[in-house]
Amino acid sequence: MGRAVTVATCALNQWALDFEGNLQRIFRSIDIAKSKGARYRLGPELEICGYGCSDHYYESDTLLHSFQVLAKLLESPSTQDIICDVGMPVLHRNVRYNCRVIFLNKKILLIRPKISLANAGNYRELRWFTPWNRARQVEEYFLPEVIQEVTGQETVPFGDAVLATKDTCLGAEICEELWAPNSPHIEMGLDGVEIFTNSSGSHHVLRKAHTRVDLVNSATAKNGGIYILANQKGCDGDRLYYDGCAMISMNGETIAQGSQFSLDDVFQFLSKLSCTDPICGSFLALASKVNPYPRVKVNFALSCSDDVAVPTCMPIQWRHHSPEEEISLGPACWLWDYLRRSKQAGFLLPLSGGIDSSATACIVYSMCHQVCLAVKNGNADVLADVHKIVHDETYIPEDPREFCKRIFTTCYMASENSSQDTCNRAKLLAEQIGSYHINLNIDAAVKAIVGIFSMVTGRTPCFTVHGGSSRENLALQNVQARVRMVLAYLFAQLTLWTRGMPGGLLVLGSANVDESLRGYLTKYDCSSADINPIGGISKTDLKNFIQYCIENFQLTALRSIMSAPPTAELEPLVDGQVAQTDEADMGMTYAELSIYGKLRKIAKAGPYSMFCKLINMWKEIFTPREVASKVKHFFRMYSINRHKMTTLTPSYHAENYSPDDNRFDLRPFLYNTTWSWQFRCIDKQVSKLEKKEGISLAEDLD
Repeated sequence: MGRAVTVATCALNQWALDFEGNLQRIFRSIDIAKSKGARYRLGPELEICGYGCSDHYYESDTLLHSFQVLAKLLESPSTQDIICDVGMPVLHRNVRYNCRVIFLNKKILLIRPKISLANAGNYRELRWFTPWNRARQVEEYFLPEVIQEVTGQETVPFGDAVLATKDTCLGAEICEELWAPNSPHIEMGLDGVEIFTNSSGSHHVLRKAHTRVDLVNSATAKNGGIYILANQKGCDGDRLYYDGCAMISMNGETIAQGSQFSLDDVFQFLSKLSCTDPICGSFLALASKVNPYPRVKVNFALSCSDDVAVPTCMPIQWRHHSPEEEISLGPACWLWDYLRRSKQAGFLLPLSGGIDSSATACIVYSMCHQVCLAVKNGNADVLADVHKIVHDETYIPEDPREFCKRIFTTCYMASENSSQDTCNRAKLLAEQIGSYHINLNIDAAVKAIVGIFSMVTGRTPCFTVHGGSSRENLALQNVQARVRMVLAYLFAQLTLWTRGMPGGLLVLGSANVDESLRGYLTKYDCSSADINPIGGISKTDLKNFIQYCIENFQLTALRSIMSAPPTAELEPLVDGQVAQTDEADMGMTYAELSIYGKLRKIAKAGPYSMFCKLINMWKEIFTPREVASKVKHFFRMYSINRHKMTTLTPSYHAENYSPDDNRFDLRPFLYNTTWSWQFRCIDKQVSKLEKKEGISLAEDLD
């Protein structure tokens, strides 16, 4: 007979150490699941304490409070008659594990520890947890008193086991295990497991979603079954944005998809699935050889005995966002979480009229769009957060431009080196997005600071065009940039006060990932801010995003911004026109920077390896000697400026070649910037190639 099982998965916007809020969101997801008839509910990884607790995992408080929350879940009527699968840290025999705790009707069925830990890029799970290395083995776990009082159990199974209900068999994976080459679902499937679950804490990176979807679908493409994935969503209190995408796959095809970006704190959906849809049986010979999993028998069914209408699950086409849409949605959701959870009244952005700060402004405008749309669709949580931010219980955001005026201040900080064109572009964009815009001039502050220096030293520095040295030129540029940072914070603290409004503003930075990699920014300038939504996005992607905003938000002011060459406007104008450009200053193009970044971080290439890769990649446009010169220049500039990454503004992580020193890119910040050994290896290879080329040319002449 057919078996129609009803299961629920979710994406929850959990927050590190917010045990009260996390508990309420878990309860809401369970209530929704039960109200729709689900018999099993899956939540994201470490959902009780929040994934991003980091070194708080070392604290006994985190373990204690997690068990206290678990006790609340166990004793609640909401969790009766549904198998609940929740995530939390557990200490077993004085070893800390990242676990799933699966329970039913006030009884813990199994504590399943994570086998493969995430320990690359942004993840440091091996710092806090130990992987469970006893394959297909379970031990007794002695429950703490706070749980014993609720369940009446003294011990429960702890380890690598599966659940055998009256009608099917479930096996759990935890996040990284899906990505591992020896994923547990392979052998579980061979041992008769029909439903695979995965609780994830998987973050957003541009162009990443399809990889996760492909992995989920491939998990059941060979030997069948149902794969259910839950994921964290939102800003957990760090640089990452977890992008939801809860989904259900069956026999290698997606049959249910959750949203990737939304402002909903709880996104819950469920499916009624058939456990009998056929799949190719060519794996049966392998199944007879598999080492069986311990089975925890559960006197409970995920199907109803009187349900004879077994559904046929039809696959759906996964809707992938373009990178431009991802930039519009992901950082905007991250900003919203940061704003509402920091209890500030909005944002302030130094708006220069260039691509980077304009892209940042557009992301805030996109956030306002999403807030208005969520309120229109009846999201009471978002409306309640809006009321707290604007300090008005009667306000309803309907027009993104009007909401933008309330919570977003833009500020054009002119100097004698600023052009009228950039001033006009910033003003026009501010008008079109609706921000409260301020124009000010920083010359008086700059002259005062330089005047103090002159009074103390008796020397007055000059720009290069006025006969000064490169040191003088750089110092005069930096003082302008740093004055802007100081003024940005002053206006962020007091602008709303001058308008008779309560609260302060978060300062937004707008240095892109390529400029950070090259170090093309002043330490502690206006790129130094509270948060930076574009700090992990390349210049190329930002240009494409600007074009997207022109087409989708009808922000026509962006056309002139797109066509203008990027410039810092820190050196004197020539005949009223900008003479300074970013790419000329950097000695490399933004396109080249993206390539350097990917080779340095993703391909793990040092100077010599990068040179070897680029002489082939650029063989049609540059000679080996030219490639060598470019690689050397990049590494000199990168290493000279690496110290700036130690103070880099916390940025939305969107690109896997981010140079963020604080967690993602763990490299020194004091280098021998001559790279003598490495560059000598490059020079030797250039000589060999030129000699070989010379021989080839001679042969051609003969």
